[in-house]
Amino acid sequence: MPPHANKDRPLAALIVPDLLELLEEHPESIGPQTEEMHPADLADIAEALPEAMVRAFLSALPKERAGEVLEYLDEGLRTMVLEELTAVEAASIMSEMTPDERADALEELDEETADDILAEFEPAEKAETERLLEYDPYTAGGLMTTEFVAVDENLTAEEALVAVRAMSRAGRREAMYTVYTIDGNGRLRGVLSLRELLASPDGTPLSDLAWSEVVSVAPDLSQEEVSQITSNYDLVALPVVDSEKRLLGVVTVDDVIDVIQEEGTEDAQKFGGMEALEEPYMQIGLWQNVRKRGGWLAVLAISEMLTASVMARYEGDIGRVLLLSQFIPLVMSSGGNSGSQATSLIIRAMALGEVRLGDWWRVVLRELPAGIILGLLLGAIAFGRILVWDALELYNYGPHSFMIAVTVGLALVGIVLVGSLTGSMLPFLLKRFNFDPASASAPLVATIVDVSAISIYFGIAFQLLSGTLL
Repeated sequence: MPPHANKDRPLAALIVPDLLELLEEHPESIGPQTEEMHPADLADIAEALPEAMVRAFLSALPKERAGEVLEYLDEGLRTMVLEELTAVEAASIMSEMTPDERADALEELDEETADDILAEFEPAEKAETERLLEYDPYTAGGLMTTEFVAVDENLTAEEALVAVRAMSRAGRREAMYTVYTIDGNGRLRGVLSLRELLASPDGTPLSDLAWSEVVSVAPDLSQEEVSQITSNYDLVALPVVDSEKRLLGVVTVDDVIDVIQEEGTEDAQKFGGMEALEEPYMQIGLWQNVRKRGGWLAVLAISEMLTASVMARYEGDIGRVLLLSQFIPLVMSSGGNSGSQATSLIIRAMALGEVRLGDWWRVVLRELPAGIILGLLLGAIAFGRILVWDALELYNYGPHSFMIAVTVGLALVGIVLVGSLTGSMLPFLLKRFNFDPASASAPLVATIVDVSAISIYFGIAFQLLSGTLL
């Protein structure tokens, strides 16, 4: 069977025509035909089918396989399918999903439908799912699964292996590769890998094998902090404990990867100057697309009007020396670019935990010399360009070409410095008032810096060229 394919690969397109024929004539053969395929590939195929056929496709699969496919299915399509099924049918398939995925799927449904499906679960599954639904989906509690392996700390290695085998036979364990030791009250005491347990001599107490210093988190910890801790300690599973250190669940690395992708996508969209999309781009509706983008565009457009107001203030000077207007795009773009660079660096540093709110003054001390040096670099380039063009008679800057070159060069030093400081400080300001630092988008920074760039440029020009060109 083929390896897992992306949705833009031809796997689904090749299989769907034959699959449609099988669904119509021999639906009972779908299970055997696809039993070796990865559930993610089956989800790709389901998404390539006409929506009216997805329910029939899932119904043709063994119940356990259908539950696995639901875990990989696009959220919008999964919601549609579950709403089409009866509560009994939906509960039967969803009972085969992992507890955390089951809770996530119910979160996507309207409350009445979710309650109807919950009522059809077995009592133990219902209680487990309801417990997971109590947590905010964007916290450790919302990410964790209850399918973990925990054994009594007083067992020996061979006794623990017997217990682990029994758990595996009783049902799927999502975090099988990590074994946690607990005391009689369910408190987390230690951790060891399944490999370490298998390789240990018979009769060895678990207390001698397990690491007692276990990294754990509270259920209300944000998913961003969960991903940072998992990355910092190179964990494949992160235990979630209550205030008394009782083991509640485990956040697995696959869920952390999803969080990283989700947060990265959200930050990228915000940094582009728009609200984060709640659905994939190809599934978002027209008006939602316009609403997510229109608000920020309107704010940026109004902000840019400040630039026009500043330019109007210097309208007389621009009219007297049209040469100055040639360099307006240069000074504005240089300030905006330097600000966008600084913002990108700081937002990413914040996301990785390299920079915290109290580090703002350290960032100032770093950006101050960096902004001056970068400004001198761009200023020198502009200064040299004006003099060379004038000397080679590629453009006639008149008898005051040197002072024009000095004006543009000095302006760039000040503008790049201001851009760097503004771009680096804006994320701190937003975070201070509990806004997402990623909202300090490149367009927003560029707009803010544009106003100061024009003011600095014409302010320096007025000082240096007054009495000659002005």
